[in-house]
Amino acid sequence: MTFIDWFILFVYLIFSLVLGIYISLKNHNEADYFVAGRRLNGLLAGMSMAATTFSIDTPLYVAGIIGTRGLAGNWEWWSFGLAHVAMTVVFAPLWRRSGVLTDAAFTELRYGGKPAAYLRGIKAFLLSVPINCIGIGYAFLAMRKVAESLGVVDGHIVFGPFTDTILLMVLVALFLLVYTVLGGLWAVVVNDFVQLVLALLGAFAVCFVALDASGGMTDLLTKLEALDRPELLSLFPWTLNKDGFNWLDSSGISITTFFAFISLQWWSFRRSDGGGEFIQRLLATKDEKQATLAGIVFLIVNYLIRSWLWILVGLAGLVLLPYQTDWELSYPNLAVAYLPPVGLGLVVVSLVAAFMSTISTSINWGASYLAHDLYKRFLRPSAGPREMILMGQFASILLLLIGVVTALFSNSIASMFRLVIAIGTGPGAVLVLRWFWWRINAIAELSAMLTGFFVGLITSVSPYLTIEDFGKRLLFTTSFTALIWLLTLFFTEPESDETLNNFVLQVRPPGPGWRKIRKKLNLDPVDSFLVLGSRFVLGSGILYGGLVSIGAFLLHQERSGWVALSIAVSCVFLIKKTRLITQ
Repeated sequence: MTFIDWFILFVYLIFSLVLGIYISLKNHNEADYFVAGRRLNGLLAGMSMAATTFSIDTPLYVAGIIGTRGLAGNWEWWSFGLAHVAMTVVFAPLWRRSGVLTDAAFTELRYGGKPAAYLRGIKAFLLSVPINCIGIGYAFLAMRKVAESLGVVDGHIVFGPFTDTILLMVLVALFLLVYTVLGGLWAVVVNDFVQLVLALLGAFAVCFVALDASGGMTDLLTKLEALDRPELLSLFPWTLNKDGFNWLDSSGISITTFFAFISLQWWSFRRSDGGGEFIQRLLATKDEKQATLAGIVFLIVNYLIRSWLWILVGLAGLVLLPYQTDWELSYPNLAVAYLPPVGLGLVVVSLVAAFMSTISTSINWGASYLAHDLYKRFLRPSAGPREMILMGQFASILLLLIGVVTALFSNSIASMFRLVIAIGTGPGAVLVLRWFWWRINAIAELSAMLTGFFVGLITSVSPYLTIEDFGKRLLFTTSFTALIWLLTLFFTEPESDETLNNFVLQVRPPGPGWRKIRKKLNLDPVDSFLVLGSRFVLGSGILYGGLVSIGAFLLHQERSGWVALSIAVSCVFLIKKTRLITQ
């Protein structure tokens, strides 16, 4: 990096700091700090959600997938699109009507008594500390890899046990804390908008120079075909031609793992009805319409725009950096190799921006659990607005420190990502059913959450009980968790009539599972269960039809492109008809 690159980075950091300090003046109470006073519009909330998932680790993660497993390996994260469609068309309005501050607090709206309180506290701790801090950790790991690729650090000892890498991570953490701790969610969301724009511009820049250096798309595809790795350009881990159906074992994705991705992972994971930081954004919107819009904006940016920028860079890295040993480094290495000084500085800023958006969200989101769902709920119920803001700031510092330490004990972003999926798998079915069936109780959700966490952890890290095949691991965790929570449900009492009635009055949930209670209260659901299901199916068709068609046309697979595009267009037409029925 040249002087001008460092100068560009310095200007951006100062801008973020000043913006965070200025926005901190908006914080007058707990709602301002954690849900931005519930005044976000859908565009800003959706862009913030997209920025949160665009961390410094994500382009590295995708490049690593491309290098080791080929294009089809992306179904590991593409499959979550089904959960995100459900979040948008089904759960976003429900979450906004709930009016809670966090999804942990939602447990005491949906359930009652001591089991609900225990569930809230345990859930808040698990989500804020182990699960959240692993996510913070692999974002810092990605930053370390990028810094080493750029030559900013090399791991040498500065003094005592401290290397230049550790010192860099500490300095970045301290800077990040300033605007996050002071500004709360307002600062996070506004900075997210700026950071997402910069991150997308950086991704466009790296993609452009990588394709240019490869000789253009046609030449790149020719060179990739010459590598004799059919999985690299296959949208799915199989081929279908005149010779019949052939599973691509070279993709490193077993049949069980792939079908676990598309038929199991998305609904069994803890984000099946939204996900903590996403739910935080939905709860911060002005109304239900804006909450739904936030989901739509997120789907477009996260899947239809960003996917192929990252993928094309990963494919170019295979041709331009053939002797690379760590394919996760394709993105920064291509930036260093082919961008001019000013362009490199802008890409570095984009990566730093992506990193900051994710970490700031994780810190504020995790702090909302520690402050609101643990401190205020169990220790200081009488805590005033100023005390809660201070507690949120203290919790932010604590979570960041734990996240930095976590990053020092791993070298693979992909392995940490799979660990996050594994320990979060299992409770998804309960999280969905609690919206549609009155019989789900607090003890069932608690048993599902704890069983999934510990079974996922043991089968991922235990030297004697590890299940190597990722698909089989997810299947075992989900099945065992289901057995436990179903038995628990069978042997425990349902929630009280008062609790169930209050929930229905507040949220007006759909589905036949609430019919008797709605009839007793003389209420109708806002949307019918059938209409919501239709929207989910058609919305999924739009998302994946668009995703596959864009990729197929880019890869010069015109027949697949036209088929996928036809599916997307047909679903757009049908969903409009469906919406007219609900009016």
